[in-house]
Amino acid sequence: MVSYINFNGEIVDADSKLLSVDNRAFKYGDGLFESMRLMKGQLKFADLHADRLQRGMRALKIDGYSQMDAWFLKEKAAQLASRNRIKHGRLRLTVFRNAEGLYAPTQNKMAYCLSISPSEEPRYFLNDKGLIVDVFTELPKPINFLSNIKTCNSLQYVMAGLYKTQNKLDEVFLINQLGNLCEASSSNVFVWYKSHLYTPALSEGCVEGVMRQVVSKLATDHQIPFTEAQINPDILYEADEVFITNASKGIQWVMGFGVKRYFNQLSKGLMLELNKL
Repeated sequence: MVSYINFNGEIVDADSKLLSVDNRAFKYGDGLFESMRLMKGQLKFADLHADRLQRGMRALKIDGYSQMDAWFLKEKAAQLASRNRIKHGRLRLTVFRNAEGLYAPTQNKMAYCLSISPSEEPRYFLNDKGLIVDVFTELPKPINFLSNIKTCNSLQYVMAGLYKTQNKLDEVFLINQLGNLCEASSSNVFVWYKSHLYTPALSEGCVEGVMRQVVSKLATDHQIPFTEAQINPDILYEADEVFITNASKGIQWVMGFGVKRYFNQLSKGLMLELNKL
């Protein structure tokens, strides 16, 4: 079955040859991306995705960010889903600087590519089997104003992914340059400790995940004690519950870290509230 992508507003075959060797996303990782979820033909949390995307484009000094509003994202997602005959799926929007030059670009014009992959799930599901995790310490994540953006420069996560595979893990947690808990390889991290929910603060260098925002608001709205904090990884030995979040899967609970085992009562409750949205 032929699948389709949206490349700069044009619907083309997914296997079309579209990028040259001079493409800046290929050469320098000069761009950013959004991973999004489509359910029942509708893009979820479009406003949050658009806001994060626009702020990221402004930070990277890529022109055209005003075009990438929620209306644009919803329209393009619906159009591509219809063309691929997909009702439920995962979308990836990659935005890159369309320019020549070496490290210094000749201009800051925007280009984009939107792709979609099908899913059978019309809502978010909590994983039946809890994740087994470890902390990846070989390459701490630096803290700067780019740390919160999902840029196309993902070598940090590639190396973490290799560590995960080599050690037969389900997920790995990254630390920052200060040695504090930062995020997972493709998700944000939440820790339930002594009846209080914690997640690394943005000042700790984690990606500003859309689902991180949603779950944080759910916790606040349901009067769950919640703090964005500086978190020592040693808390994983004492925590009662640990889970991760991203826009594609919602909430995924962690079962084990080393010999430590966790519950999933809070993550179950939050997942129920998430699906009500």
